[in-house]
Amino acid sequence: MVSCWSEMRNILFKVTYDAAKAALPAILVCLLPVCAGAQSYDLLLKGGHVIDPKNGIDQSMDLGIKGKTIARVARDIPPGEALKVIDVSGLYVVPGLIDPHAHVFFGSDPEKGFNGGASSVSPDAFSFRSGITTIVDAGDAGWRNFPDFRKQVIEQSDTRVLAFINIFGHGLTSGSGIYKMDDIDIDSTLSMVRRYPDDIVGVRIGHFLGKSWVPFEAALKSAQQSNRPLLLECHTPELSLDELLERMRPGDIFTHAFGAVNDRLSILDEEDKIQSYVLEAREQGIVFDVGHGGGSFHYSLAVPASEQGLFPDTFGTDLHRYSMNGGMKDMLNIMSTYLTLGQRLKEVIAGGSWKAAKAIQRSDLGHLDEGGVADIAVLKVEKGNFGYVDSGGNRIDGNKKLNAELTIREGEIVWDQNGLSAKRWQENQ
Repeated sequence: MVSCWSEMRNILFKVTYDAAKAALPAILVCLLPVCAGAQSYDLLLKGGHVIDPKNGIDQSMDLGIKGKTIARVARDIPPGEALKVIDVSGLYVVPGLIDPHAHVFFGSDPEKGFNGGASSVSPDAFSFRSGITTIVDAGDAGWRNFPDFRKQVIEQSDTRVLAFINIFGHGLTSGSGIYKMDDIDIDSTLSMVRRYPDDIVGVRIGHFLGKSWVPFEAALKSAQQSNRPLLLECHTPELSLDELLERMRPGDIFTHAFGAVNDRLSILDEEDKIQSYVLEAREQGIVFDVGHGGGSFHYSLAVPASEQGLFPDTFGTDLHRYSMNGGMKDMLNIMSTYLTLGQRLKEVIAGGSWKAAKAIQRSDLGHLDEGGVADIAVLKVEKGNFGYVDSGGNRIDGNKKLNAELTIREGEIVWDQNGLSAKRWQENQ
């Protein structure tokens, strides 16, 4: 009986072994995708110098990305744990940059300027190549046309586009500064904010030539009731700068802060000392933004202010058709200008990322938190001879310049200056 059972066991083993052997190729084909997906990270940035102001990181570290999120930031992540490894040695790995002041409600209507016309520009054409993953439109649209702006620009862009809503219903119609008071509607503005809370980060007032305080007070009230910051642009000549700053709240944003414009008081007195009301506003928590643009950044203010310790909090470009080919160029050019003016690299990166995120109340952005969105810029500090030009055509010379080598938006490589992520071409394939 034992011999019979033994023989039967041997027969069953042989049948099972032969069947498994025959099925082995099919089993391997099925297992290969599983094994390939077993890596902890889709993308690994290896050997870079991480600067993450929010988390106080300023050292060499690796960064692993899984899907759309940052999975790990650590001293040494084994390359075998990632599907794709990019050597970023000698480069700076920083949060995706945030431009808090741009004009991107572009369109083809010749009758319109910034609100659906040719004065504004497409965000994707300028963002990623400068390390920018988030652009904030500076009030091109108001409560009447914000849905059009959202459909035409926000929903169509690969760049994350946010916006300040203009207190005037038609938005930034032109540079004339002439608006009708019946275009102001606080309730309609607030209704639009409630309708698009993830898109609208604040309320904007500027380019108003009248003597009335009604537009400013309406914008401020709308910002207060929506728990969002107010963005104050220049070109309000009848409203005194000291009174404007006095009425603003901590967290409100003062853009074009370093522009020597002829329709606004200067931040400096006649002896080039910072005005006392400017220092008080800074101490109260007013955010000072560059807002370079085509005519709103001048060394006659920026240099003395920097020498007295007044550097910008954020580096808004005031990007539009008439500024992109002038002294402004792009956000990294502005940041490089301030490196030349003596601001430390870590502080410049903070102004382009975490400080900007806080200014627009988006704490989900501007940092490299594990579990956070994988918006990342890989920057190179070029050494050489560079010239930086202000809005008046004046140049200062520097020996450092920031360039974007790689930009990652939600885990996807969207800009690769020198093909760091590309396969090397082999002549004999």
